Amino acid sequence: MLKNLSDIVKKAEILSRKRAAIVVSEDDLVIDGVLRAYENRLIIPQLIGNKSKILSLLAKKPFYKKLFNNKNNDIEILNAESDADAAYIAVKLAVEKKVDIIIKGHIHTDVFMHQLILKENGLRTNRYISHIFVMEIKTYKKLILITDAAVNINPDIPEKAQILQNAIDLAIMLGIKRPKAAMLSAVETVNPKISSTLDAAVISKMAERGQIVGGIVDGPLAFDNVISKKAALEKGIKSEVAGDADIIVVPNIESGNILFKDLEYLAGAKVAGIVMGLGVPVVLTSRSDNIEARLYSTALASIVSENYGKFLEYKAWI
Repeated sequence: MLKNLSDIVKKAEILSRKRAAIVVSEDDLVIDGVLRAYENRLIIPQLIGNKSKILSLLAKKPFYKKLFNNKNNDIEILNAESDADAAYIAVKLAVEKKVDIIIKGHIHTDVFMHQLILKENGLRTNRYISHIFVMEIKTYKKLILITDAAVNINPDIPEKAQILQNAIDLAIMLGIKRPKAAMLSAVETVNPKISSTLDAAVISKMAERGQIVGGIVDGPLAFDNVISKKAALEKGIKSEVAGDADIIVVPNIESGNILFKDLEYLAGAKVAGIVMGLGVPVVLTSRSDNIEARLYSTALASIVSENYGKFLEYKAWI
């Protein structure tokens, strides 16, 4: 089992390099992240954006200059007329199977995702599109996945079921044989006035009946019960998931966004993130992400890419 994000990097480093399209690369932090991932043997980059600006930034990087002088340079630069054009070029490369992963650079998420999810662009699949954070928290015994805190705003029961299935499949790719998933709410009992408790109860029953496969699912569970077995026992909760969760499915994007940012900024959590469900894994970095976070997310995408064909074969129940 992978216990921290550096383990994910180590696992990815022994895999083959993945061809990566980096969308809007003309940014210093983006270039630093790409070169770090290249140096760690994770990717072969195709830098998409303003070619002259990209070249100007690369010229200032000692690692790139050394690489170029040794004539071992397999970093490709593709010119794009606009941010939307850069995203479209990346989609085209993915559809034509010329890249294995797509990485968001210095581009607004809505512009980036718009090109990726357009049906006519050809990157959609039978899988539901969702985002998953993988977090390393000092006060928790193992990595924990949080979904969906970045893409789906207010998913209904069928959508949450597919979001959960994506997270279970990712956890299995990371070596967790039977992931334990908690459906998060404010309380641990069903309350008709709190819709997320009803959703959680239905999805837990769906998992029991085989409509969600590969994991153990329980809910509703409040956050203290998710991470603390003691808290769960004090409340009389008997659950395989309580105190030992691998996955947290949040009620909506607001609660998810608040949760992961609290963990990152107040608890000092380290984070990687990925979008699953499109034709290739997608790294949806924030423009403020540091090089370490970019490396973790790229390594995560590399591992997922190794298993992505099987992931796309799964036919959702809905």
